[in-house]
Amino acid sequence: MKKIVPDPPLPNTMQRPFGRCDAGHPPMFTVNPGITAHDALVHVALYLRGAYESGYKALAHLDEKGQSLMWANLHSVEMADGLIEAMLEGIESQPVN
Repeated sequence: MKKIVPDPPLPNTMQRPFGRCDAGHPPMFTVNPGITAHDALVHVALYLRGAYESGYKALAHLDEKGQSLMWANLHSVEMADGLIEAMLEGIESQPVN
């Protein structure tokens, strides 16, 4: 059965400052408005992979307690990456109108 009403497009990004600093000035960085959700998710996936790789390399420089904390962090990064990849696969599997 065909849908009568197509799915609405995913929203684009809004302008959003980030990069907290306790120096008393506003954040120095901003997400630009108008980036498609797909492109933003691709970048999130890349950032998560980088976070995992650098965290994994940091394990060699930590004591046992630090390694336990880093593993907990790496597992959270893996879960977020799995969710992002599943979202991207869902978006990319939809037919183009």
